[in-house]
Parts: sequence; C-alpha cells; structure tokens
Amino acid sequence: MGIRAAPPTDHQAVARRIRRVSWSSLVWLGIEGVVATAVGIATGSVALLGYGLDSAIQSLGSGVIIWRFTGRRITSADAERRAQRVVAVSFFLLAPYIAGAALTQLLTATPPHASWAGVALAAIGMILMPVFGRAKRRLGVEAGSAATSGEGSQHLICAALSATILTGLVLNATLGWWWADPTAALVLAVASLGTGIRTWRGRGC
Repeated sequence: MGIRAAPPTDHQAVARRIRRVSWSSLVWLGIEGVVATAVGIATGSVALLGYGLDSAIQSLGSGVIIWRFTGRRITSADAERRAQRVVAVSFFLLAPYIAGAALTQLLTATPPHASWAGVALAAIGMILMPVFGRAKRRLGVEAGSAATSGEGSQHLICAALSATILTGLVLNATLGWWWADPTAALVLAVASLGTGIRTWRGRGC
C-alpha cells in the first residue's frame, strides 16, 4: 500500500512532531550504542558489538530524518529521496561486518563472557524501540515520507532483534550456549540487509 501524504496545511506541524521523535530516538540510540559497544568489547560479545553498531547506524538514520524535515527541505521531494537512500545504504554497510564477525566466532568456537549488562540493555530496547518505531511509521504516512516510515520500520526490527539478542545472551549466561550469541548476530545481519533493500525501494516492512 502506498504512503498517503498529509494535507499541505499539516506539513509544518507534522515536521515538528517528526523532529521531536527523531531527536528522542537519537539520544537513546547514542546511549545504547556506547553502552552496547563498551560491553561487547569487554565481554567479547559479537552480538552486542553488532547491536552497538546497529545503534550507531540508526542514529545516522534519525539524524538524516531530522535534516530531511528542517527548513525548506520539509516539502522537498529531492531531500526525501536523498534521506531514503542514506538510510538504506547505512544498512548495506552494517550487514557484512556483523556477518563476518559472527561467522569468525562460530568457526573458531570463541565463546563470549556472560553479560547481564547486555541482557538489561536488550530488554530496554525491546520496550523503547517499538514506541519510536510506531510513531515514525505513523508520522511517515502523514508526511508522505517513505524515509521516515522506513526508519520507523527499522526501529521495529531493532525491537525484534533485541528480543533475539536477549535470548542469545540469556542462553549463554545461564546454559553456556556460546554459539547462541553469534547466531543472534547473524540474524541481525540478515535483517539489516533486508531492511536496507526495503528502504531503498521506499517500502515499509
């Protein structure tokens, strides 16, 4: 189904709401990315490192959406196309790194250390990201912006990935199933690639 544009008189109001949601998601993603990367490095968790990089990539997406809905770009079709492509390309850059790191860990049988901090981070992501995701998808429809709607879909995928990574981390922490962590990272890589393709085509999930 196509994305319906909001009436012209609503552009400024919708743009303000999009910027507010995007700034909120940008702040959280910044915190999430720093913590996940630090814990991932400390514990040797590929999934958490990928999660941190994913947060950084999504931060770029939120920043692009803020740029897209600032000033004269609010009604610019060219700005919309650029924002859509940047969000998509960012995911194309992320997927190969995560997949390579996860496969390396699986092939070398290198176990990560159990991380309850990672468990807590993923659990918070499961709660917050659907809030941002649904808001951006709704506002993207109102603004006729595939870039915004796609960014919202990415947040919803991030919530699903949080659940996947949470499962992997819990299994590693409680049962010692080290392979669950890089397996979760591979799921993240595949989902990131699929999201990039859908965003490039201007589709939601």
